Amino acid sequence: MSSEPVVTTRPVPRRRLVVSGVVGIAVVVGVVVAGVALRAVDARNLKTWTNAQAIPTVVVIHPASAPSGPTLDLPSRLEAYSRAPIFARVSGYLKSWNVDIGAPVKAGQLLAVIESPELDQQLIQARADLASAQANAALAGTTAKRWQALLGTDSVAQQEVDERTGDYTAKKAAVAAAQANVDRLLATKGFERIVAPFDGVVTARDTDVGALINAGSGGAGQELFVVSDVKRLRVYVQVPQSYAPDVRSGTTATLTVPEYPGQRFTARVVASADSVNAASGTTLVQLLVDNSDGKLLPGGFASLQFKLPVQPNSVRIPASALVFDAHGLRVATLGANSQVVFKTVTINRDFGDSVEIGAGLTATDRVIDTPPDGLVDGDRVQLGSTPTGGAAHG
Repeated sequence: MSSEPVVTTRPVPRRRLVVSGVVGIAVVVGVVVAGVALRAVDARNLKTWTNAQAIPTVVVIHPASAPSGPTLDLPSRLEAYSRAPIFARVSGYLKSWNVDIGAPVKAGQLLAVIESPELDQQLIQARADLASAQANAALAGTTAKRWQALLGTDSVAQQEVDERTGDYTAKKAAVAAAQANVDRLLATKGFERIVAPFDGVVTARDTDVGALINAGSGGAGQELFVVSDVKRLRVYVQVPQSYAPDVRSGTTATLTVPEYPGQRFTARVVASADSVNAASGTTLVQLLVDNSDGKLLPGGFASLQFKLPVQPNSVRIPASALVFDAHGLRVATLGANSQVVFKTVTINRDFGDSVEIGAGLTATDRVIDTPPDGLVDGDRVQLGSTPTGGAAHG
């Protein structure tokens, strides 16, 4: 016989099995329902996120009013207030000169003397012709008087008396012509003395003692001296057409020259050509600058700086807000209901990182900075972080 104990197994009650099955099924159903619900929530969240991401996020700025008007820097040239090239009015040889370049002169001061022997001989001949004409006129006058006296005795004809009287009149006219010729030569001889036409400085001397002098200017004669009035200087500058209306008579400008770095002079607009050069698109403007201290040199280069007034309705925005496409130069703005509205603009000045808009925008517009590609009129957008304004961009 075996000594091992005998284990007797009791059958599990049927009710307990049913309960266990129901609980298991409930757990499975709960897990499935929870999974389905979680996936539904995730799907809704994904849809919401996708819809939100489909609306572009933009940054809106407000255009800044221009704090000051534009500064216009232009090259210019300096010229003497008055400049007179001196030419000879009589031919001959330069006998002497009294002033050299850089010498100050007064009006009427002697600059040089010309020796003209040919003119002296012409004057001698003219005086001899005058004396001969005077003698002939005196004889003709005596003859006319005698014939006039004989007319009362009926010993001469009236025709003969008239002839003698006419001859005397003609001889007097010859005397007047000879005298005029002498006066002309005397006046011409006076030009042997070359004098300064006004107070100024001799800025050129192109002759020397013994040089052959030809009367006249241009190809006939050479320039002997140049006298310039440099107490005031004229400044000539070409102003672009777009700025010409702002550079009026009386406008002041700051002038600088290379020889005096850091030193500034004040120039004032006195005249304008009131026309545009078709080749350059500029207007010639003339200014005056005081040069009583003689620092500025006529003929030199100068830089002019105009402080122009603020342009009406001009605003400043970052350059990144500009859009250039087939429609031209535009700016995207945020309109009602967060919808995009494009506006065509014109630029007054380009500062590199920012631009000054002359037309198309107002200070109350909400400008989209760096608008996303593909935006069109009417698109809806959402706002991101907003800078303080357009001025923060330059």
